[in-house]
Amino acid sequence: MPRLFGTDGVRGLANRELTADLALGLAQAAAAVLTRGRHADAIRAAGRRPVAVLARDPRVSGEFLSAAVAAGLASSGVDVLDAGVIPTPATAFLIDSIRADFGVMVSASHNPAPDNGIKFFSFGGTKLPDEVEDRIESFLGRQKLAPIGDGVGRIRRFSDAEDRYVVHLLGTLPNRLDGLKVVLDCAHGAASGVSPETFKDAGAEVVVIGADPDGVNINDGVGSTHLEPLQRAVVEHGAHLGIAHDGDADRCLAVDAAGNVIDGDRIMAILALSMKERGTLTDDTLVVTVMSNLGLKKAMAEHGIRVLETKVGDRYVLEALGEHGLALGGEQSGHVIMSEFATTGDGVLTGLHLAAELVRTGKSLAELASVMTVYPQVLVNVRGVDHHALGGDADIAEAVRRAEAELGDSGRVLLRPSGTEPMVRVMVEAADQEAAERHANALAEVVRERLSS
Repeated sequence: MPRLFGTDGVRGLANRELTADLALGLAQAAAAVLTRGRHADAIRAAGRRPVAVLARDPRVSGEFLSAAVAAGLASSGVDVLDAGVIPTPATAFLIDSIRADFGVMVSASHNPAPDNGIKFFSFGGTKLPDEVEDRIESFLGRQKLAPIGDGVGRIRRFSDAEDRYVVHLLGTLPNRLDGLKVVLDCAHGAASGVSPETFKDAGAEVVVIGADPDGVNINDGVGSTHLEPLQRAVVEHGAHLGIAHDGDADRCLAVDAAGNVIDGDRIMAILALSMKERGTLTDDTLVVTVMSNLGLKKAMAEHGIRVLETKVGDRYVLEALGEHGLALGGEQSGHVIMSEFATTGDGVLTGLHLAAELVRTGKSLAELASVMTVYPQVLVNVRGVDHHALGGDADIAEAVRRAEAELGDSGRVLLRPSGTEPMVRVMVEAADQEAAERHANALAEVVRERLSS
């Protein structure tokens, strides 16, 4: 039976795979697991019920799913603070800020509106490790906590949740944004209220698109997965830059004044150099995944910044940041984690600090981004193969060695088995597009020949 929890919580088609019954059961199982141990002993010693923060993005299914989660938690003796529609990183921040015992976010991030998901955070606002998710899954259908009388949890509105988050974001800025014109694309998602408000409070002149959520238009042709409307709006309004969020606002991609896309790698390069200059980049180290562009690593090396690589997934970046006590990391997709201020990727926080660097330096976003040369990167997905056999095939290993020898220091090869389907991802970077495509297609053909079932 496949694992219920994926790389970022439990996701599926709402009301088909992710039902109200499943949401209720997951909440009851999470309450049973997350209210045990030493922290739970302290709760009982204090004579109080556990407290959980609950929030969602604006997709319509979030209404019944969050109601089911609230019912599951309260019926298990957990007091629920319902924050309504706020970004995922706001939920994580609030859990930590008010010292809630855990929290739940109902969102499918950048996925289309019919999908939804349930993500749990532990005390401190951090993501759950795999083993804790597995314990929650194992508790589904087992004996539930079922207190009576005053042992039953209460459900209350977290009325100042958004205000607390805005104040926190503003307090992280090294300087104001006065004189800056910004276009914000909120993906008709959870950032639709908080992102424009925060940028305006920071002093920026703000143009807003994609900020009219109706429950079904989240990520629909807008946001970080559809940058064309933002590119047009930045040029049309003569803005200094544009910022794109995804549905739950844990991502940030940017657009410069000419409408050129600035991805997560270049955002990290800009922030890393700024933090190093200001003495806040711990150990002069940046954490990235193996998918980050070779150009980022070369640019960081030229400026004396060490790059630490992890597996693909922001949870692995978070683990490395915590393990080594580091300050900055992220993914090419726009998940950027500034661990001094957040326990997860935060698209609004990232956008604010990127904008602040334009004001601080007096440079354009294009000038700042030019610190990094983006190497052409070609990704080929080879489907329908025995991806488990990838590591043991000598012919594939030899083909990779030959490609790497030809590319030398001006390129890179990465072969990754999919974690969810019979597929191998072949990624090649090179100094020019033709070489990247040639090597990627040749390696994909070797993989197809050797691993086809």
